[in-house]
Amino acid sequence: MRPLGGLWVAMAVALAGCTSSVPVSCRVACPAACPLASQRPMTAATLFFGRDIPGRATLTDAEWADFAAAEVTPRFPGGFTASDGEGQWRNPGSGRITHEPVKILVIAAEPAPDMNLRLAAVIDSYKARYHQQSVGVLTTPSCGAF
Repeated sequence: MRPLGGLWVAMAVALAGCTSSVPVSCRVACPAACPLASQRPMTAATLFFGRDIPGRATLTDAEWADFAAAEVTPRFPGGFTASDGEGQWRNPGSGRITHEPVKILVIAAEPAPDMNLRLAAVIDSYKARYHQQSVGVLTTPSCGAF
């Protein structure tokens, strides 16, 4: 059999051209193109904040509004959406299933190198302020227009 070295080199050169203009942050899951002309690439983050606070009553709407004004708005001034939900999670320490009311926060923002730091700051602040073990977070590349 003949070695296929030349074919592999040609394929490698051809494929290298396919990724050179794609940002590193988008090489895995960014959309090829936004379907609507008005849209642009964005990162969507959905956060889940438990409202059962150890040793006291459930987080009030006024407390949530204060938290959002102090911690979320300065980091995501372009806007966000918050809604109420019912959550369930398993405590990794005890294995116990817990049900509780949650605030669901959806943020859509242009991808930025510091977005992870801003999200982490919101999460860390909530955990510290309200003695939470965790805050759920999902991030996905998407397209958006507002």
